[in-house]
Amino acid sequence: MALKGPQKTVVQLVSVVVVMGGLAWASVPFYDWFCRVTGFGGATGVAEAGSDTILDKTIKVRFDASKERGMPWEFRPVQTEMELRIGETGLAFYEAYNPTDRPVAGQASYNVAPYSAGGYFDKIACFCFEEQVLQPGERVQMPVSFFVDPEIVNDRDAKYVHTITLSYTFYEIDLPEGYAALDAATTTNTN
Repeated sequence: MALKGPQKTVVQLVSVVVVMGGLAWASVPFYDWFCRVTGFGGATGVAEAGSDTILDKTIKVRFDASKERGMPWEFRPVQTEMELRIGETGLAFYEAYNPTDRPVAGQASYNVAPYSAGGYFDKIACFCFEEQVLQPGERVQMPVSFFVDPEIVNDRDAKYVHTITLSYTFYEIDLPEGYAALDAATTTNTN
């Protein structure tokens, strides 16, 4: 049976909507993968250990924190900047506080500015690799261990970078299954 006029148009429109929705859904993980591989958009690298080479040249690293709208936590860097030698391992801390009366789960997204430095900023350990759950009234300090790859001095654009800004944005996510069940039981018992 062949479709005629309006039926064919409706099928085509539905097909376009489905394809566009699929592309939109796939674009986020694809873009994330692309940024991590290329350092584009300020995505950082991940390293198993610190650099074997430490240069005499120093670089300043600034720390920035923000929250997505509606995220109830307080979130800030413990120190706003540090200066270290290129290749030297740095350790910085961010502080998060849950002022609510319920457990809240969060995940951090991050980037580095200027973008040309993103591929040379390597994290060894970071709180952003895992979801975080803070209990009511809980305050934590979360570490990030990193270094700036000495290869930055050989990059035609990045070699002129004197200051790198590491930015994190926390957003609320669904509680993991075990926490969600515990929160539901607590809510039921208090009502």
